[in-house]
Amino acid sequence: MGTMYIVATPIGNREDITVRAVKTLSSVDIVLCEDTRKTGMLLSYYRETEPYKTIMGLITSQQPRLISFHEYNEDERLPYVLELLQKDCSLALVSDAGTPLISDPGYKLVRECYRRNVRVVPIPGPSSVITALSASGLPTDSFAFLGYMPKKSGKRAQCISRIQSLCSTHVVSTVVVFETPHRIVETLAEFKKSAPELSVSLAHELTKMHEIFIQNASVGGLPESTKGEYVLLISSDKQNRVSVP
Repeated sequence: MGTMYIVATPIGNREDITVRAVKTLSSVDIVLCEDTRKTGMLLSYYRETEPYKTIMGLITSQQPRLISFHEYNEDERLPYVLELLQKDCSLALVSDAGTPLISDPGYKLVRECYRRNVRVVPIPGPSSVITALSASGLPTDSFAFLGYMPKKSGKRAQCISRIQSLCSTHVVSTVVVFETPHRIVETLAEFKKSAPELSVSLAHELTKMHEIFIQNASVGGLPESTKGEYVLLISSDKQNRVSVP
């Protein structure tokens, strides 16, 4: 029986990867990835750049096979992937960035692995949720991650109401959600209108050159960017209402 590795990859800066992750991606037979082109470029970078080049060269000179595995083909590919594992192949699952399965597909695969007594090994590393939370200046003793904000306005309003409830009853100290560039302005406006008592901070371009953190985020203070998800951090803690110039 093969082994299923769950490997975290960088969320921005390519140097934010563990030696163990590089070794794992060098030694497996197959890498399951959301986008084979992105993962291929990432692996090429490590094969051509020290000290990763040396690490990968010591393990194998052969590039693992890349197979697409994403939300649109997960159900279709699942039987084939499980068959590979039963044939003693070692596989690694990666997302385009960060820790797999966090608002990404993969839990069905992991569940089926356990049902078939396939060993599952997590290779921990970067996560935009934890990275943003750690540098947000908001309470971190307890938090909830709700994934992406809903696309439809009705469901988004329900989500904001849920966040209000979580914060007002102190079930958690901080709520973390993702939002896309083309909806961030609308979402911030809705928070200001429907939940003015909450402090909404954001993180963007994490670990990259133009990384930013904005406390008490407003529509007018947004950076001009159309790429990359935003991480919103919401809290009712009045002590964290810091004015942004």
